[in-house]
Amino acid sequence: MIRTLPSSKAYTAAFNGFIILYFTFLFAPLIVTMVLAFNDSMFPALPWKGFTLDWFFGEGPEKIGIFHDKSNLRSIGVSFRVAFAVSTLATIIGTLAAFLFEQENFRFKNFFYFLMIAPIVIPGVILGISILLFANTVGLFFENQMGIDIGILRPGFWLVVLGQFSFITTIVTLVIIARLRKFDRTLEEAAYNLGANRFEVIWHITLKYLRPSIVGGFAVAFLMSFENFNTTIFLVSSEATLPINLYLQVRDGSTPVINSISFLLILATSIVAVINLYVGRRKNKRAP
Repeated sequence: MIRTLPSSKAYTAAFNGFIILYFTFLFAPLIVTMVLAFNDSMFPALPWKGFTLDWFFGEGPEKIGIFHDKSNLRSIGVSFRVAFAVSTLATIIGTLAAFLFEQENFRFKNFFYFLMIAPIVIPGVILGISILLFANTVGLFFENQMGIDIGILRPGFWLVVLGQFSFITTIVTLVIIARLRKFDRTLEEAAYNLGANRFEVIWHITLKYLRPSIVGGFAVAFLMSFENFNTTIFLVSSEATLPINLYLQVRDGSTPVINSISFLLILATSIVAVINLYVGRRKNKRAP
């Protein structure tokens, strides 16, 4: 749509109708989910039975709120620990990989670049099954041939971390590469001319320039890990992450406590997004 050109009433109406339908499709399910967190009903669905805060603060025996629900609180804790471990590892390795792929003398760079992006093309279900079978095969080999029990290869926390790390690292690498390609290499040359060594140039010049993309990559990795389901479900043990725990509750029948969890997560991510937008605008205003 070219704003400077005149448009008919039908076109304007269709355009406005598309905008309304588009955003209604995006946000209506979220709004309904958030509203039902306050529904005084035993089922996470309509009809509306009245307003209540029991699904947040209820202590039972009929209504147990999220702040007293040990199972869901435990799964939230597991998800946070997994997401922090995955995002930390993915950010470190992703930053190093970004430097690697920007080396001009890196042989077979295109081939290894293709291998790097392969995990994000492979469906998560296939990736999860493959990692589980590989871990079981290697673990049985060491146990049968050498009598060594490698706990990290059994379904559990660290196998979930390794499984998510295998594809989330690629996302972080691509985020950092995108900014690194815009970096002015003459800044490094100027630092060398002023007497800085290689470590000082990387630490004070290059990494400082990459800081927004590194922080952004960490945030993306954390969110992707926290909400991952397809890969995690094959690698998790008895300590389920939040998405898997919610899936089991929805499958077997649950209360609106799942709506209260969704409400808190939507609220938290919205606050973080608003803060990030506010900080970004302040930095842009300060920039010369």
